[in-house]
Amino acid sequence: MYVLSIRMDVNNIQFTKIELLITKHLFKHFKDRFNSRQLGKALSINHAHANKLCNSLAKKMLLKKEEIGNAAYFSFDYESKPAIRFIEYMLALEAKEPPKWLSVVWHSLKRFDEHIAIGLVFGSSVKNSRFNDVDVLLVYEKSKAKYINKIKEDIRNSQLIEQPIRYADITEEDILPNKKDKIFYNILSDSLVFHNPERYVEVIKKCRRQTII
Repeated sequence: MYVLSIRMDVNNIQFTKIELLITKHLFKHFKDRFNSRQLGKALSINHAHANKLCNSLAKKMLLKKEEIGNAAYFSFDYESKPAIRFIEYMLALEAKEPPKWLSVVWHSLKRFDEHIAIGLVFGSSVKNSRFNDVDVLLVYEKSKAKYINKIKEDIRNSQLIEQPIRYADITEEDILPNKKDKIFYNILSDSLVFHNPERYVEVIKKCRRQTII
């Protein structure tokens, strides 16, 4: 019933596409807080419009607002259970509905589902259709390495994807110790989830808790 109500909210005027974009961006960037100018620059939207939408999302209990001097800063409300359920639903849609130019890539990467805990696509391919390669993060246990390598080979031999795929392989235990690494943080925050958005949400929540301690 809750998922149904969330779906109805998304499909209604209650949430615009830009509001959903802002919400996902702030959730994924767990180390950062943004004022409207920073957010506008990051998402290529008018900063006054970004400020209006962020205030609206704060009233809907998805974002937290913090006023420092004359500036207002916004971050995702990780302590709100409805906000967490909402982002889980939105990322589930993300996993099911990739950008059109990545549809073949998505179909091929689904072969990993049985063996990985989390799967992300990051880099230039998630931002526009003109990309030279596909960057993929696979999170899995070391015992699965044999199966993972076989699937990589099968995908390469299928030749369905014109661009080369560059894989980054880690275990889930490696995530927290590396959360402060700038490159790894960018991978986690500027990516699309293709497998297990619920686990991804849990990982981001853990990273957030350890970041603010």
